Amino acid sequence: MSELEQALATIARGADEIIKREDLAERLKSGRPLRIKAGFDPTAPDLHLGHTVLLNKMRQFQDLGHQVIFLIGDFTGMIGDPTGKNVTRKPLTREDVLANAETYAEQVYKVLDKERTELRFNSEWFGQMSAADMIKLAAQHTVARMLERDDFTKRYAAQQPIAIHEFLYPLVQGYDSVALKADVELGGTDQKFNLLMGRALQEHHGQMPQIVLTMPLLEGLDGVNKMSKSLGNYIGINEPAIDMVTKTMKIGDELMWRWFELLSFDVSLDELATMKKEIAGGALNPRDAKLRLARELATRFHGAAAAELAIAGWHAVVRGEGDTSLLPQTDLVVPAEGIRLAALLTAAGLTASNSEATRKLKERAVRIDAEVVEDPQHIFTIGFEGVLQVGKRNFARIKLIQA
Repeated sequence: MSELEQALATIARGADEIIKREDLAERLKSGRPLRIKAGFDPTAPDLHLGHTVLLNKMRQFQDLGHQVIFLIGDFTGMIGDPTGKNVTRKPLTREDVLANAETYAEQVYKVLDKERTELRFNSEWFGQMSAADMIKLAAQHTVARMLERDDFTKRYAAQQPIAIHEFLYPLVQGYDSVALKADVELGGTDQKFNLLMGRALQEHHGQMPQIVLTMPLLEGLDGVNKMSKSLGNYIGINEPAIDMVTKTMKIGDELMWRWFELLSFDVSLDELATMKKEIAGGALNPRDAKLRLARELATRFHGAAAAELAIAGWHAVVRGEGDTSLLPQTDLVVPAEGIRLAALLTAAGLTASNSEATRKLKERAVRIDAEVVEDPQHIFTIGFEGVLQVGKRNFARIKLIQA
């Protein structure tokens, strides 16, 4: 395989679509470092593994010798991205945007090489635009074309309001590519319309249109919905290593392959194919493959030592091999008079309700510090510390504190 073919294979790994692949090949042949852009609206202060799908692809471009631009949409964030929304999204305040942007900048370097990353804010150019300039930008596209967007079409058909400023979002995101002279723009599959807008505006301004590379939206822990903080099916990149390992080990076996393809740097596609055959033939336990992924992720975000400690903690609680004190401790606020056991199990997130907790107690499926307990009315007071266990795999190390 030639160097160009290897580069294209690396770039295409996990990608949903490349528009246009032949153009990408031609620019790679030029030998000059390409300008690779990905934009992030600072709508929340913390990044999760779903965000790193794009960051990982940016890092791969960096490793191939290209210049990546991490664009923080501090201007577009105040508009609110309407993508996938069936209602007008509430714009962020300037204070919210800046606070979130600061934490973004701190987190992205856990994946990207800081020395080879150009960190930009799109207020640099939009902050200088006059009202007349914005009107000129708006004149470069039609309402009919905007209504081709699936989410706009559905809202229009349902007679749901579409604010004028929402039409501006794809335009300003597209203009970012003009301002940055991007060769390639990365985005999720849900961003395709906006990314193509960048191509159109670049052509309008006499630039070579950027290559569009879309990446799949990573399914969260439930294996169904896109990873999202609002759905609670996420792993934050700032979460403790033990939480990262424990959550990764709980994902389904089929989802594991998707995560390997989109999140792993250490496992090649050829090795991934071999692992699938070994599992299908019974030579490899899916748990061991999943543990390899969990170790890689924990190492990337917390370092090798913390990752190994987290793996030891997982073995301790799930396989009965080690010290449960390695589990992260959670402080639970309880009333001054204490809390009954059934309610404690629910408050710790080990049961969905007090009635379920009572049922588990009757089944002798509950342990505290490895000892079976059965009395749902037993009261635990402030200062109690211990490891709660429900069933074989659900653990929580807790300490009771007063509000």
